[in-house]
Amino acid sequence: MQIKISLQIFLFIIIFILTHQIEIYVYLMLFAFIHELGHMFAGIILKLKPKALNIMPFGVSISFEVYGYKKLIEIKKLLIALAGPITNILISIIVLILNINFETKQIIIYSNILIAIFNLIPLYPLDGGRILKSLIRINCSKVKTEQIVNKISNIIMIILTIISSITIIYYKNIAIFFIILYLWILTINENKKFSLKMKAHKILQKEGNVLTFNNLSVK
Repeated sequence: MQIKISLQIFLFIIIFILTHQIEIYVYLMLFAFIHELGHMFAGIILKLKPKALNIMPFGVSISFEVYGYKKLIEIKKLLIALAGPITNILISIIVLILNINFETKQIIIYSNILIAIFNLIPLYPLDGGRILKSLIRINCSKVKTEQIVNKISNIIMIILTIISSITIIYYKNIAIFFIILYLWILTINENKKFSLKMKAHKILQKEGNVLTFNNLSVK
C-alpha cells in the first residue's frame, strides 16, 4: 500500500499555531485518522485490498482496489464511505457516556461531530460526494454519473463559500477561510479531472463511430 503525505499539511500546522488553534487541529487530525481507520476496516471486511493512503491537511484518505460486478462494487463503496462518519458518531456517543473531564469530553465530541458533518457534505471527493456518486452510479452510466456529481459538487461549493464568507465576517475566524480555500483546491482539481475524462470520452466516441463506419464500409 502506497503512503503519501501532502506538504500542505505543514503550512496548515503553522497557520493553526499562529491563530492559536493548534490544539483543536491536533484533535481533528487524530480523529480524522481514526475516521479513516473506519473506512479501512469496512473495506477489509468487504474483502477489498487497500491501494493508497493519503495524509492531507484536513484528514486522511484511503483508496481500495475494486473489481467485479458494478452494482455490488458500488454498494461496497457506499458502505465504506459511510463507515468513516459512523465511526466518528460512535466515538461521540461513547465519550458522552464516559465519566471524563468535561472540557476534554466537549473537545472530543465537537471534533468528531465536526469531522462527521464535514465529510458528509455531498462534495466529491468527500465521503458525502462518494456516497452520492455510488447511489447515482447504481442506476446511471459512468459518464452521466460523472456529469451529475461534478455539477452538484460545484453548486455545493458555491453555497459553502457564501455561507463561510458570512461566518468569517461574523465570527472573525480565519481558519474557516483556509478550510474553504482547501475545498476549492480539491474542487478545482476534480474539475480538471472531469474535463479530461469528458475529452477522453468524446475521443473514444468519435473513434467508435469511425470504427463502426469502417466496418459497415467493408461489408
